Amino acid sequence: MPRPIWKGHISFGLVNVPVALFAAERRATQGFKLIDSRNSARVRYERVNEETGEEVPWDQIVKGYEFEEGQYVLLSQEELDNASAEMTKAIEIEQFVDREQIGIRFFDRPYLVAPAGKGEKGYVLLREAIAGAGKAGLARVVIRARQYLAVLVVEGDALVLELLRYADELQSVEDLELPGSNLSEYKVSKKEIELAAKLIEGMSGEWDPAQFKDEYRDALDRMIQKKIKSGQTEAITDVEADDAKTQPASVNFMEMLKRSVAGTSKPGPAKKRAVKPRAVARRASPRKRPVKKKQAG
Repeated sequence: MPRPIWKGHISFGLVNVPVALFAAERRATQGFKLIDSRNSARVRYERVNEETGEEVPWDQIVKGYEFEEGQYVLLSQEELDNASAEMTKAIEIEQFVDREQIGIRFFDRPYLVAPAGKGEKGYVLLREAIAGAGKAGLARVVIRARQYLAVLVVEGDALVLELLRYADELQSVEDLELPGSNLSEYKVSKKEIELAAKLIEGMSGEWDPAQFKDEYRDALDRMIQKKIKSGQTEAITDVEADDAKTQPASVNFMEMLKRSVAGTSKPGPAKKRAVKPRAVARRASPRKRPVKKKQAG
């Protein structure tokens, strides 16, 4: 079972439900390392004391608030956690709203919520009440020394806590120069809109996340395996690029829409083209030489 990143309770009126939060996402990456191209040595980041130039172990690092230039108040993680035990150990539900009212840009990061201790009954009670009401619980929670606005929702048998962005953290749409709703000004006809709507209908289907995968990552994996098999001893032939065509400045949208609608045979996501990145020709890496660690000044 994964380790929880937070433990506390959900406060729902006079009811307290002990829970634990678990990460709800995992990022799949190739795990690239930073390499010095001159001698193929690893490039590492170090936590260095700017006065002594020595590396500082994690257990000796604390956080500091600079109240004057060069003057800090030092705070340990324990002090940060205990600054307000009431706030750092509670998910306080303040009100319930329709989830659809929350704009997509507000959603930041999800966490899975599981009952802790003997909290199963309270967990089930809260889950069924929220699901029955068709609402989402707006709450506040402190995680890693920062208070978040969050929303508690039901997904199957699980409660999910979605951290939200505050309104002042979002870039205002008004700062952008966007085209208005006057269709004639942009020479958009109703017939074009009808064709676009027909295309959307033809491309519509049921949401099935399992059918989508990271094709670019797969393409990178193939390129990496090709380099490994070559032994990095010879220049690798460039992978043929897609014969993509750039749209001209003047486009006949009506014709493009008609062709797109005609090419849509059945509902479902549009056919995806394989991504073929261009491989970079590279010769064998030079012999590795020991690198002296440079002391920070």
